[in-house]
Amino acid sequence: MTTSHEELILISGASTGMGAATARELAKRGYHVLAGVRRQADADALRAPNLEPVLLDITDPGQIEAVAGRIAGDPGHRPLRAVINNAGIAINAPVELLSMAEWRRQFEVNFFGHVAVTKAVLPALHASSGRVVNISSIGGKVAMPTYGAYAGAKFAMEAMSDALRRELAPHGVQVVVVEPGGVRTEMTGHGIERAGDTLAALSPAERGRYGGLLQAIINHATAFTASGLPAEAAGRIIADAATTRRPRARYTIGRDAAVLTRLSRLLSDRVLDRVLAANLRPHFPKEQAA
Repeated sequence: MTTSHEELILISGASTGMGAATARELAKRGYHVLAGVRRQADADALRAPNLEPVLLDITDPGQIEAVAGRIAGDPGHRPLRAVINNAGIAINAPVELLSMAEWRRQFEVNFFGHVAVTKAVLPALHASSGRVVNISSIGGKVAMPTYGAYAGAKFAMEAMSDALRRELAPHGVQVVVVEPGGVRTEMTGHGIERAGDTLAALSPAERGRYGGLLQAIINHATAFTASGLPAEAAGRIIADAATTRRPRARYTIGRDAAVLTRLSRLLSDRVLDRVLAANLRPHFPKEQAA
């Protein structure tokens, strides 16, 4: 059996947040990490012992092919221990207001890109009896209002992971899903900013329908993130999911994710609707909170 420093791990979305924290944690544990980033400046900032940044926009077939070639042609002939599909974006808006271009963009980054990366590296994972780790979200179990596109892509990631796990288990390749709740990351901050931009651009009629809701979502996400786990704590859980000998099929990150996952299994849809509405109500503007 190979030791950790003789194995590769590929992770996408490693520029900041959980991705960067996971890449550093795995490098510290002795794995050679191929850390996917979209910009050369991010690569320069991330480079360190055992940590090799690679340009990887998961919506770019050429860059995916290049990274798969880097793995296949590794100078040390090191096996691929795992691929961690982590890249993502968050765009919050009601279904009615989100443009079709933004719907498609969210699915391209949060779902189809991960499928493309997984398909490209599966030959290497078959050869090494490696592992696919898909970073989903509590949004892959429970869809809050304005999270339709984001949660839709994460629901799709959950379904694809289930199918893939059952397809690959007979061939020795494991598939693991990680479902973070509140984690303090740059991606969440960017999502809050985009929701603010959507709120500012509403017409009077749209503001009447959705203004209070969007402001509540912004306030809720801000509080949710501030009380969340640091990215480094999330990174340690993801690193464990990628490397432990007998992984679980699913890991949650944070108490909030564990609680919501249980509630989604135990409560009817109507009761869960009321629980989520009550959780969101304190974050509405005061004049609309009644």
